[in-house]
Amino acid sequence: MNESVVWVLLFIPVLFLFVPLLSKSEGYMAGMFKTNDILKAAKMPQEAIHMSRSIDLIYFPILCILLVGTYHMHFMLLAGDWDFWMDWKDRQWWPVVTPIVGITYCSAIMYYLWVNYRQPFGATLCIVCLLVGEWLTRYWGFYWWSHYPMNFVTPGIMIPGALMLDLTLYLSGNWLITALVGGGFFGLFFYPGNWAIFGPTHLPVVAEGVLLSMADYMGHLYVRTGTPEYVRHIEQGSLRTFGGHTTVIAAFFAAFVSMLMFVVWWYLGKVYCTAFYYVKGKRGRIVQRDDVTAFGEEGFAQGIK
Repeated sequence: MNESVVWVLLFIPVLFLFVPLLSKSEGYMAGMFKTNDILKAAKMPQEAIHMSRSIDLIYFPILCILLVGTYHMHFMLLAGDWDFWMDWKDRQWWPVVTPIVGITYCSAIMYYLWVNYRQPFGATLCIVCLLVGEWLTRYWGFYWWSHYPMNFVTPGIMIPGALMLDLTLYLSGNWLITALVGGGFFGLFFYPGNWAIFGPTHLPVVAEGVLLSMADYMGHLYVRTGTPEYVRHIEQGSLRTFGGHTTVIAAFFAAFVSMLMFVVWWYLGKVYCTAFYYVKGKRGRIVQRDDVTAFGEEGFAQGIK
């Protein structure tokens, strides 16, 4: 991919961020965090506020640790092989599989943080937690334990796409626009965001009379047990079914599927974040209510049996 195209794609999030801020200096950032206004409207006593902050100091670190463990396990089971080895980071499957799997947890956590707390950093939080888990595994599991070079097992980054997801949700406040715009950019920005790191490994090299990419040559030097022979030649032969336009087509296909995956996992986040109550009305009829409408005229304490 042309380097100028890469820099243009990476410059788009900057425009999305600064143009609204320059046009409405008092609008977006000034009203982002309204904690004091919310506490004032709730008329909570000082002791309750202190207790709530103490619980937050315990709850949110535990949430981050759970994200590191569960998201890392989820990602490794579905896309880990494509993101483990340098010679598997090809131009056909790696830019497709990785963002499609990566957007899943981001969407669910975005629903949780946006609906409950109005905080638009769910995707960035997920990707940072994933990178923490990946680097811990790469260092202790691959480098320290198995003696693989760190530059052979460097994980890909999805922070540019995560920033676009959060920024789109923050500016629009609409999950559908976030799915179409942010989800598309999440898939499109994956390969350009990693180009500066992994681009040199696609340079050609002649080894023992055979033309290989640098990544393929690294794969031959550090052979893994159980690695299929055809996977280590992913950049050669008939597996390059997209011809000379592999990267562009793969990136746009990943963007399209990422939109769909965002919608599916947004609703999965809604299912897991919604508490259902069975409320008994005045006439004895029991109806199912969610955690918002259960606090109605019937009364919470008197209505639920």
